[in-house]
Amino acid sequence: MSGYEFLPEAEEEMNEAAQFYERRRKGLGLKFLSAVERTITSILAQPRSGLALSQSIRRRIVRGFPFGVLYAIHIQKIVIVAVAHLKRRPGYWKGRIGRDV
Repeated sequence: MSGYEFLPEAEEEMNEAAQFYERRRKGLGLKFLSAVERTITSILAQPRSGLALSQSIRRRIVRGFPFGVLYAIHIQKIVIVAVAHLKRRPGYWKGRIGRDV
């Protein structure tokens, strides 16, 4: 797999979470972003290893944070559908499927 892209909503929620963590403790937002980046690197290395949530969406947990990266596998790239808190609003991202995924 050569690359990835975020849906705009997924990138926005990742940045909002990073800002939240940064307000809680200096440097924690950057630590969150680094953990998301490691998760995406792992997804690129083994795209099918994530938990299948539906026919087209898989999830990998962000280590050290209560978040998951939800993604779709395309021929040329991974599409990040959501960077979702695992205990809030389950399934909110389902409306994003079918537009660009």
